[in-house]
Formats: sequence, structure tokens, C-alpha cells
Amino acid sequence: MPEKQFGEKDHGQTITIVSGLPRSGTSLMMSMLSVGGLEILTDNLRESDEDNPEGYYEMEEVKKLIQGEHAWVPRARGKVVKVISTLLPYLPGGYNYRIVFMHREMKEVLASQKKMLINRGDNPDKVSDELMAMVFEKNLQQVEGWIAAQPHVVRLDVNYNRLIGEPRPIVTQINTFMGGGLDEEKMLGVINPDLYRQRFTS
Repeated sequence: MPEKQFGEKDHGQTITIVSGLPRSGTSLMMSMLSVGGLEILTDNLRESDEDNPEGYYEMEEVKKLIQGEHAWVPRARGKVVKVISTLLPYLPGGYNYRIVFMHREMKEVLASQKKMLINRGDNPDKVSDELMAMVFEKNLQQVEGWIAAQPHVVRLDVNYNRLIGEPRPIVTQINTFMGGGLDEEKMLGVINPDLYRQRFTS
């Protein structure tokens, strides 16, 4: 559970961020929050495909954070937007951010990423798994440091593997983190184990 929360009066001004490494379940979480009753911010430019049959829930403007462009941020107050982990430290100050951070087994992240590259016709071996894992781990460390230093950020960590395997208690936890009022049954309804395709067991 998060160590701190915003007061009820702040919820309408709070920006909910779904984040995590690529292929960590962020699109699934966006879908869950959408059917649960929250308004999401997306431009629908990136269409669903074999890798994300239910859609990506992305917004192109978000990618410009790294260039210092964040004119979209005020529009996100009271809504949910997907911001990949590498872009989190570029979010501007002066806003309350509520972050749902997705975690997934690194082997599965790498396998899913490689499969997506293959589907796009790119070379999946251009960067080795070892190097990519190092890049991802470094990014996660940087994000941890950034979040810890932000007084205007609250977070909830969600493990994708556990969400698929035993979703109900995690959905309840998410609902509580969001202040309650979400439709948990609808959220559970969009979790499709058949889409959990890059699966590793220890």
C-alpha cells in the first residue's frame, strides 16, 4: 500500500499515471481503470494489434515530455494517462500525481519486447537481453529515486504476474488506492489470462 495519500478534496485535481517498463501490463491497467469508471486521456492514434489486441491507450503528446513539452498535463487533472517509466522524471512539478506502477518478471518483459519487435519486422537481436535488462534495471532505479524525492507523488505498485493469477484482492487494493467507487467486477472482466503469452515459471 502507498505510504501517503491525497485528501478527498485533492482527487479532482490529481493526475493518475499508469507507468512501468514496456510490456509490463500498463495497457491492461489502463483498460481496467477505464471500465472501472475513470476517464482516461488518450488520442487513440496507436491502434490495437497482435501485441496489444485490446489497444495501447497511449497519447503521442506524452512522448514529448523528454523535450520539455507538457502542455497536455493540465488536461490530465482528474483523468488517467499512460506514461512509460523512462518519462516519469520529466513530469512537471506543481501537480499531484497518483502513480500505479506495473511490475513484471524481467524475463517476461524481455521476451514480450522481442516478440513485438519480430511482429514489427525489426531485428530482435540488435540489443542483447543482457544489455536490455541492464538498461531497464537502471531505469527502474532512476524512477525509484525520482518518486522518493517527490512530495506531490503517491504510488501503488502492482505485480502483473500476481494480477493475472489472483486478481480479485489486487483489484480491491487498486479501488481503495483510487478512493473507492470503481466497478471491480468490470475491472476483473477485462483480465484475460489468454493474453498472458510470455510466461515464465521459476
